[in-house]
Amino acid sequence: MTIHEINNNAAMKGQVRLIENVTYSAVDGEALKMDILAPWSQRYDYLKSDPRPLIVFVQGSSWRQPTMGEEIPQLVQFVKAGYIVATVQHRNSLDGHSFPAFLQDVKTAIRFLRAHAEQYAIDPQRVAIWGTSSGANASLLVALTPNDSRYKTAEYADQSDAVNAVVSCFAPTDVVDTFKNASQVPGSDILQYSLFGTDPSKWDDIKRQMSPLYQIKDGQKYPPFLLLHGDADKVVPYHQMEDMYHALEEHGVSVEAYRVKGANHERDFWSQTIYDIVKDFLAPIEKPVVE
Repeated sequence: MTIHEINNNAAMKGQVRLIENVTYSAVDGEALKMDILAPWSQRYDYLKSDPRPLIVFVQGSSWRQPTMGEEIPQLVQFVKAGYIVATVQHRNSLDGHSFPAFLQDVKTAIRFLRAHAEQYAIDPQRVAIWGTSSGANASLLVALTPNDSRYKTAEYADQSDAVNAVVSCFAPTDVVDTFKNASQVPGSDILQYSLFGTDPSKWDDIKRQMSPLYQIKDGQKYPPFLLLHGDADKVVPYHQMEDMYHALEEHGVSVEAYRVKGANHERDFWSQTIYDIVKDFLAPIEKPVVE
C-alpha cells in the first residue's frame, strides 16, 4: 500500500478568508456592517500581502437593509482572481431612513475601506463598485457623485469616495419610471413614503435626485461603466438600461452594456458568463498579485 505525497501550500495560494461583521459606521446607535473577503494568507504576518484592487459590492434589497451573504459564494472567485471584496450593508428605508441615507452609507463604507487599506491589503487607488438592483442604483449614484458634499458624512472625511469603475446589474436608473411600473405591487406606497418622505408633492423631485439617468453632468470626469440587464425583467424595465447607456454615451463616458436574453430580475440572470464579463471589464484596474 502506497502513501501518496503532495506539496504543502506554504503561500496559501487560492485560499479565501471571510471576515464577518466588520462595523464601518454607527448612525443613531445603529451599527452598519460589512463582510470582507480576502486572501487567507492575510492572517499571518510572516506572509507578505501585496495591496490588491478592491470591489465594493452592494446587494439589492429594494432599499431595505441588504443581506450581505447573498452573493458571497460567487464573489469568492474574485478574490482568487486577485481582488479584495467587501459586501456592505446600508440603513433600511423602512426604518425611517429616507434618501439619501443608503447613498451616504455606501460612500462612508468606501471611505472606511480606504482609511483601513493597509489593514486589509487594499490598494486605495484601485476601487470598483458593483451593485444589483437597488444596490446597483446606489453604485451608479456613487460613481456619478464623487466626493459630493450633499452625500458626504463626517466619518473618514479625509478619504475619497470616488471609484475607478462601476458595474451595474438590473439597476433602477429612472426611479420615477420604476415606481410607475411598480404602482400595483403590494407595499409600493409604503416604500415610497419611507424613501421620499410624507409629502407626495415632493416625490418626483427626490426621485429624480435618486435617478442615475438624471445625474450625468457635462464636463464631469467619470469612471468606466458596465451595465447588464435582463430583457424580461418584470421589476425594473429593461429599457432603463438602454436609456442609461445612451445617456452616458452622449456625454462621452466609457460604457459597455449587455442584454441578457430572457432573464428576469435576479433569478435566472446569473451565470458564469456574467462573472467572466465583470472580470474582463475590471481587468484594467488589476495588476499581477503575488500571494
